[in-house]
Amino acid sequence: MLELKDDERLDYLLAEDMRIIQSPSVFSFSLDAVLLAHFTYLPLQRGRIVDLCSGNGIIPLLMGARTNVPITGVEIQERLHDMATRSIRYNKLDDQIEMKLGDVKEIGDLLHHSHYDVVTCNPPYFDTPAEDKRNENEHFAIARHEILCTLEDTIEAAGFVLKQRGKASFVHRPGRLLDILSLMRKHRLEPKRLRFVYPKAGREANTILVEGIKDGKPDLKILPPLYVYDEHGEYTEEVREMLFGKGGNKDEPTEKL
Repeated sequence: MLELKDDERLDYLLAEDMRIIQSPSVFSFSLDAVLLAHFTYLPLQRGRIVDLCSGNGIIPLLMGARTNVPITGVEIQERLHDMATRSIRYNKLDDQIEMKLGDVKEIGDLLHHSHYDVVTCNPPYFDTPAEDKRNENEHFAIARHEILCTLEDTIEAAGFVLKQRGKASFVHRPGRLLDILSLMRKHRLEPKRLRFVYPKAGREANTILVEGIKDGKPDLKILPPLYVYDEHGEYTEEVREMLFGKGGNKDEPTEKL
């Protein structure tokens, strides 16, 4: 029987027909995680996948619905690691998905060097604020700000665990684009695919998705833009399919991510 703790709830992942443990005071995933999981190239039968900064395990769960290969999630916060582990067990994916509790800055103590085919990461987006300006909720502060790891820490860890020609995918904010591209090259991850995500047509991009190949040749492709909402404020078909699956009910009620 599933045990929910404190204010946890069991939410639906409709497209994947799964459930995930979330908590308004600890962690709830955002649309960024969904976008990254669907942007990422996934081997179907052979290979190994790592997700860094896994939070409550949302990205491993989403990817686990689309591939049969082993997936390892890495999360530093004990509470989130526990939530992820229980969600994986509830969905009967513990034979495929494994969670490791640890620090990406010490990735060599957790995972093998040059051993994995795909790495994903939804890292903290913002610089570390002064202590008096941090979110009082420690879980939120760590997830959103570079308190326990920096952007370079995550990119360096991805380069460390990837095989030659392995692929790494990141989601981040457009303001860090140059940092991401330069750090990827520094750590042997040649940027190959880039997609800008817009809230709606006519607005500035607020999210980027980027994929690199370890020791790949320079050849960056800019993919078509992705719009989250249409002119009526509803999810576009592409995003709705990610959330609800093909043929999903357009009238299905959902909280906007």
